[in-house]
Amino acid sequence: MKKFESKISRREFIRNSSASAVALGAVAMAGPLSALASPAGKKLRMALVGTGSRGSTTWGMSLLKQCGDYVEIVGLCDINPKRVEVARTWIGGKIPTFTDFDEMIRTVKPDSVIVTTMCSYHAHYVTRAMELGCDVLCEKPLCTDAEQAQSIIDTMKKTGRKLDVTFNARYGKPSMKLKELLLAKEIGDIYSVYYDEFLDLSHGADYFRRWHGLKECSGTLLCHKSSHHFDELNWWLDADPLEVVAYGALDKYGHNGPFRHANCRACIYKNKCELYWDITQNKEFMQLYVGCESEDGYYRDGCLYRNAINIYDTMSVQIKYANKAIVTYTLNATVPYEGQLIVFNGSKGRIELRNYDRQPWQVANDSEIRLTRNFKDSALIPIEKQQEDFFEHGGADGRLKDMLFKPGTRDDLGQRAGMRAGIMSSAIGIASYTSIETRERVKISDLISLA
Repeated sequence: MKKFESKISRREFIRNSSASAVALGAVAMAGPLSALASPAGKKLRMALVGTGSRGSTTWGMSLLKQCGDYVEIVGLCDINPKRVEVARTWIGGKIPTFTDFDEMIRTVKPDSVIVTTMCSYHAHYVTRAMELGCDVLCEKPLCTDAEQAQSIIDTMKKTGRKLDVTFNARYGKPSMKLKELLLAKEIGDIYSVYYDEFLDLSHGADYFRRWHGLKECSGTLLCHKSSHHFDELNWWLDADPLEVVAYGALDKYGHNGPFRHANCRACIYKNKCELYWDITQNKEFMQLYVGCESEDGYYRDGCLYRNAINIYDTMSVQIKYANKAIVTYTLNATVPYEGQLIVFNGSKGRIELRNYDRQPWQVANDSEIRLTRNFKDSALIPIEKQQEDFFEHGGADGRLKDMLFKPGTRDDLGQRAGMRAGIMSSAIGIASYTSIETRERVKISDLISLA
């Protein structure tokens, strides 16, 4: 398999875009700012870097469909010249396309930049956009190592630019209802939390087909996927994480497979493989990925058992918080069905949130919250039904876009996430994989400077 052997290398792409300085120092981090406020009477001019499926759809086509009265996309950038042209076709209009980030910013002069690249490059484009005078909207995770985190902190202090992070999990109806209950102190002070995330052999496996299976690209699932969950925990608890201890293993994918090939389409074992996936049945992926392979050698249907995979599929993390709450978090990407079990134990009772997605015995997604108070009855709490829209995350993406772009949208639950939220979520992920690698407890303050 050609591993990211682009005609324009990623290293060269970053060099051409002028790497940002990484100045180490401390800064008091502010909460979420109004990063995306447009000039009075004008649409916000936004440029997008990273035109994979998330960038092209959620922050391209869907963004303009929902928020076109407030936002216009004035530039698209991607290392892959074919993919950026596919994205322009999907989004529509005569949007200029670029393979050089600095050139795009100089040419189209956007107010703000949307960063939807590979995770390991988020910090580069966040800091470079700020240095070039733009505010930023960044997909999660904000960063994948401690040096990147500090560079964002220092660059934001130096430039005074603004940043929003797209933590759409905060906008799910069950997550919002849970926040309401905690704000109302329904179970008093929080003693402990249990968060179990389980991913099935379709969705969970798919991370290992893609670049996410390489730590150098994703920071492991503890940075990529778990960034949602760590952010929810920080938001629900309204407290800072202090230290982390974690364990992780690669039990099913990668070197564990009975056979392997570069990718599914050409695999001679496709009739034997329980997880064979036929990308040719997906017209959009054939356009956006297969039709663009000649430029960078990236296989969207990469083999789940390739030896290069170096992340974990089984993880357990313990987090100690400043408010004395203790969190136990698990992520398993090898189970028969999808869902979450989240439990809060407090001084006055217990809350259980169960989210079940696409179980074999169900047609629709299902969620329930059970509130049990000490020495009192236990009751189910009504949750407003979510949309049956998998790719918009049950309507969470739409609510997020309204919060970011629609004037007058209220933020009663404090859902809008700024730089501080992004840093703290990533810090838990970074501390987790560091703990796994070193077999030691890791303090957040040893990774980043918040003072």
